[in-house]
Amino acid sequence: MIIKPITGTWFEFQHHNIPEGKYWNPIVKGFSDAQWEAKVDEIASLGMKYIVLLTTSQVYEDTAYSFYETDIYPFADIAAKDPMGALFNAADRNGIKVFVSCGYYGNWVETINNMVSPEVQARAFKSMEQVYAKYGHHESFYGWYLPDETGIYPYYDERFIKYVNDYSAFGRTIDPKLKMLIAPYGTNSLKADDKYVAQLESLDCDIIAYQDEIGVRKSLPEATGAYYEALRKAHDKAGRSALWADMEVFEFEGDVYRSALYAAAMERIDRQIKSISPYVDEILIYQYQGMFNKPGTIAYCGHPDSLKLYNDYKAWLENLNK
Repeated sequence: MIIKPITGTWFEFQHHNIPEGKYWNPIVKGFSDAQWEAKVDEIASLGMKYIVLLTTSQVYEDTAYSFYETDIYPFADIAAKDPMGALFNAADRNGIKVFVSCGYYGNWVETINNMVSPEVQARAFKSMEQVYAKYGHHESFYGWYLPDETGIYPYYDERFIKYVNDYSAFGRTIDPKLKMLIAPYGTNSLKADDKYVAQLESLDCDIIAYQDEIGVRKSLPEATGAYYEALRKAHDKAGRSALWADMEVFEFEGDVYRSALYAAAMERIDRQIKSISPYVDEILIYQYQGMFNKPGTIAYCGHPDSLKLYNDYKAWLENLNK
């Protein structure tokens, strides 16, 4: 059986869900630019070649801030002077390709409104222009990512398809070489039938990284192979949109979405990888940050189990490559 390694990860400067980010949000708030570069170096040390930046700004209720200098929102209350610059500098150095968020320009819990609101879209499009003007010269700037994700129950909402297509079209006016990535959930409930194939054909998106939904307790590793096998057939039939995985490598301390995230055991992650490897082109994870820490790093953040997961995965990877 073909077993694929983890080839990329989501990345963030602050986690939008406060309870979930308990073990890293307070720490990374004090990270310097050098520490953010070190965190990217860690990711590269495990052979990963893609980073998906979850947000360039965050909006929740009456609070809004950005992680780069812009007139859209105030700069975040963090120690780093240019965290996005640090990300791109380290990604350039390590040959990593970065997908840059172009969402969360409205309250992140109001997903549908963020898709259909002209005001949110105007802010998001302005941010894409500004971010590209500031960082587009970096070799690592590879594409865009839409973080206002949808559930596929059992098909895409037509509003989501329009949202993706509108952003893809605008992104090409900035740079036609940049890819568009989405990472929907609902993998365990979608119907990969002819109707779904038709939706794939109408979706202007280069890469779809489906969430395996193990960490959020909606699926079991032994079940996901069937989901991704069906998706493989649908994607091949549609002839577009690369099929990737967004594999969850976390556990919740308590209630799902309402408690802290910490690193899953490598034994479970091994089962996840083996289940989906035959069907996906790339395996990305949510997420390195907080779940993995290289021993001795100057950019430590996360639960203590993150050190063990780094060592366990490193040993697993070395055995895979023998």
